[in-house]
Amino acid sequence: MLISWTMETSLYSVRMRASSHGRHLAGAERLVTEVDVCAVTAALMQRAMRCPHGPADEIYCSVERIDSQMVLYAALPNLTTYEVQDWQEGRRAAHCLLVRAGVSSDVAARAVSLLANGAGPEGTVMRGAALLVAATGERLETDLGRGVRVSRMDLAPEFRPILEHNLAAAGLDHHRVQEALILAGKVLRAPGIVAELCWSDATDYTTGYVAAPQFGYQRISALKPAGDRRGGRVFFVNQPDISLAALVDYLERQAILFNASGTISPPEKWMAHNE
Repeated sequence: MLISWTMETSLYSVRMRASSHGRHLAGAERLVTEVDVCAVTAALMQRAMRCPHGPADEIYCSVERIDSQMVLYAALPNLTTYEVQDWQEGRRAAHCLLVRAGVSSDVAARAVSLLANGAGPEGTVMRGAALLVAATGERLETDLGRGVRVSRMDLAPEFRPILEHNLAAAGLDHHRVQEALILAGKVLRAPGIVAELCWSDATDYTTGYVAAPQFGYQRISALKPAGDRRGGRVFFVNQPDISLAALVDYLERQAILFNASGTISPPEKWMAHNE
């Protein structure tokens, strides 16, 4: 059953970003009711202060009221986990999934290399996502350091314990899984999106994913070696079928709450899905 807030509920977007000497360290956000704003803001600030990459010298936390009548409600995508032997096999799996989603083989390889070497200027980690044309590999974001920041999305409050229970039952109770699934859920509903590739810049978290509208959220157990600080996101888009302005406006401004989920499948060995 779908669950939603009433139109009269006041909603607030709470966003946090932490950096050190200009290098992105952490970011997170929630979409909450007025009564939860203070507690959620404090929790995000504590998360920024405890960032495993080192102490932040700049932390930005913002609170913005959202027009509840403009909020979209949707279901999260299906979730599948593939176990791979190592990050090299993981990247081959990611390449294969991207091609299945409709990304050119050359562009898929370029995107993997882009994240592996740092997609930002001089090999830095971008604060947001790179935008690549799926057929040509052309980069569309105007700021190669910032990229596109996906924002204003969360779980409907009554649905949160349901998803957390289902993820825990599948052994996926890490907050990164939940947050990435929410973000991918919003991205896959964006106009013109073909696929997404992501792995974290956290040194202790090597799992990443490929997501696409036709097969949902596909976790891959290893996409980089442990200790590597590089990571990020690439969104693949159709062109000229999209309006870049409309796409960015949706990703950065449209509020969305997820109140149902797709299937959560048990882990599978990737070797069963090789070409």
